[in-house]
Amino acid sequence: MNDTAARTTGRDRPPRTAHAFRRRLGAVLAVLPSAVALLFVMGPGAGADSTAGGDVHVAQTLGDRELTVILRRVTGVPGPLHVDVITHAGTAAGRLTLGVTPTGVSTSASAASASGTTVDTAVVTLGGRPGTFSAVLDVTRAGPWELSLGDEQRTATIPFVVPKRTTSPAETAVYMGFGGAGALVLVTVLVAVRVRRFWWTLVPAGGLVACLTVAVTGALLSSRLPPPPSQGGQVDATIDGVGDPYADAGQQIGDYSRPPATLLLRSSTDRAGEVAELRLTLSDASTGLPVDDVVVHDGALLHLLVVGPSGQLRHLHPVRTGAGVFEVPLSLPEEGHYAVSAEFARRGGGVQQLRSATGVDAVPGSGAAARTTSDDAPPQAGTGTRTVAGVDVRLTASSLVAGRAAVLTARVGETATLQPWLGMLGHLIVVGPVSPTAAAGTATQGAQVWAHSHSMGAVPDGTHDMSGMEGMSHMKGMEEHSSASSSSLDMDSSASSAFSSPDLHSMSGLTSVNGDSTADETVAAYGPDISFVYTFPATGHYRVWIQAERDNTILTVPYLLHVTGASERTS
Repeated sequence: MNDTAARTTGRDRPPRTAHAFRRRLGAVLAVLPSAVALLFVMGPGAGADSTAGGDVHVAQTLGDRELTVILRRVTGVPGPLHVDVITHAGTAAGRLTLGVTPTGVSTSASAASASGTTVDTAVVTLGGRPGTFSAVLDVTRAGPWELSLGDEQRTATIPFVVPKRTTSPAETAVYMGFGGAGALVLVTVLVAVRVRRFWWTLVPAGGLVACLTVAVTGALLSSRLPPPPSQGGQVDATIDGVGDPYADAGQQIGDYSRPPATLLLRSSTDRAGEVAELRLTLSDASTGLPVDDVVVHDGALLHLLVVGPSGQLRHLHPVRTGAGVFEVPLSLPEEGHYAVSAEFARRGGGVQQLRSATGVDAVPGSGAAARTTSDDAPPQAGTGTRTVAGVDVRLTASSLVAGRAAVLTARVGETATLQPWLGMLGHLIVVGPVSPTAAAGTATQGAQVWAHSHSMGAVPDGTHDMSGMEGMSHMKGMEEHSSASSSSLDMDSSASSAFSSPDLHSMSGLTSVNGDSTADETVAAYGPDISFVYTFPATGHYRVWIQAERDNTILTVPYLLHVTGASERTS
């Protein structure tokens, strides 16, 4: 009787089986909340992908037209490249031919074979009034490209890079880890429900823990590991490098800057009253080879500053016509010396300013002298009000003492209708010390200081419609260096409040943030005050020019400022 009872108890124990099932299920349910929490907490952060970049703004002096070419961000390939051409007051009507050509090298013969062949063209018809004129071109792959811009007399080429969304090895580990963890959660539940021995559940559960460990480690490392060199920014862009920048990143280095360059200037004529075609050739100072790695800096590939005999300033943007070759027309309205300075940046960082040792000497010619503009009037001595192109510009300065920071504020008109130009609200060109009575071209040729400072101009208030200006609330306070049809988007409440905040009164430039595109020249909502901070290094007279854009017109306002010493100031 006792044996029968014992055998019956060994064969059938439903209470203990139900208890074991509940215990296994409880253990699995205890793991699930932690796994799900990690998936939700770590997933979004790990899945964040860096932006591929924003719009590219490039100023071009194409013939007698001063244009701003905007290459809108390409969001996918193959896909469209939207190109906007912005004209200014006085720009002649006409037709421009645009084309896109893939460039770059690749280990793949099929990918490299397409380089150098134009894949799409378009025609843009410019109107007689300032405005934005658009075209759409198709790009077929990620990698380096060139945009050609021709006016039937000359063709400019603008290099650019079509990016590709890539994932770092650390992010790949995150995705794979969380993906494996999600699958193993289901396997763990299934095993816990189906098997009788609880230790079998530890096998998928252990894999789940391993996957979560890999994912969390990758998420933590993804924000700390250095990114690969920027293709087209720090290193020369290649097709393979843009496609997978991590594949051949190699050893990380801290300095990607290139050697200095040399400038060779040639002019097609030296006769006053004619238009000279200037040809600027940039060569590497260490090898003598052409400098073909110039990148967009402050909204242009190359900034050319020319000071004429009477002190008129020309801020031009030569077009790239070949490897290390830039060309631009320059009118020579009068005889005398024209001082020339070029400012550009090579790939890898570092702005360079090169002053031509010769400049251009214009001799008397038989041609009729070119008509001068209001900008060519003699500079005003000291601060005060000047009228340029019908706009009153009033300059004030906190103090003009050598060695001390001076704040120069220009009020351009009386309304907040200034437009960004070259990525900034205003530009300050300083040359000196110079003799106030000597011919400006000759005096500036030998001046020790050529400086270029940018504006801290006022941020618009919340009443303006800021078209396409994401990220503007993150701008820095100022920037200074001494070296050579828009769509309407409603801002969210946080961005609007940032603009209207009384604590945000200044900006240095329209810096893009996290790849967001900045305001272009179609946004007339700034000013009227623009401020500059500059420290004059020595006493003497300085020729100063302030530049800003208003009503689609580039205003150039000349002044002649006298900088005193600290002892003179106290006496």
